[in-house]
Amino acid sequence: MPPEAIAAPAASAAAIDLSDRPLVPAAVLVPIVLGLAPGVLLTKRTSHLTSHAGQVSFPGGRIDPSDESPEAAALREAHEEIGLDPGQVELSGRLPDYATGTGYCITPVLGLVPPGLELNPSPHEVETVLELPVAVLLDPDAPQRRRAQFRGRWREFWVWPHPDHYIWGATAAILVHLANLLRSAE
Repeated sequence: MPPEAIAAPAASAAAIDLSDRPLVPAAVLVPIVLGLAPGVLLTKRTSHLTSHAGQVSFPGGRIDPSDESPEAAALREAHEEIGLDPGQVELSGRLPDYATGTGYCITPVLGLVPPGLELNPSPHEVETVLELPVAVLLDPDAPQRRRAQFRGRWREFWVWPHPDHYIWGATAAILVHLANLLRSAE
């Protein structure tokens, strides 16, 4: 798959309604490993963290005042969480911002990375780094809609199949956006 097939235009926060409450700006890196069998890097957070413990996520977090952009925040967080050298990432655009039920407005930043990188996950934040094959993303039947009660309200959310991990929520929704982008580039 050529790198230009996964370039995306910048998205604006205007794509979602932020009027009902202020959301905390955050950014995640969506690291796409290029190679014979491309994949997307994800992390499983450690079980002792105070928020989203044990969940599968992209490397990322709040945008700090010192971050010049969502891209800068995503690269900083990826370096802190998984030891990904920012110099090894070719930024290729953004996916649409995603407002979470937990009060964040996440900007997903697409980044292309070469295969075989040595990563150094933070033992405090990351239990493991995993790779979801792009072939799974290209299967239109792979993502599933689930429904559960959260804080007294029924909510629907996406789930992606994985033999060892439960990929759901914001991470799964961002993967749906990426899958739609990849399928439209085919």
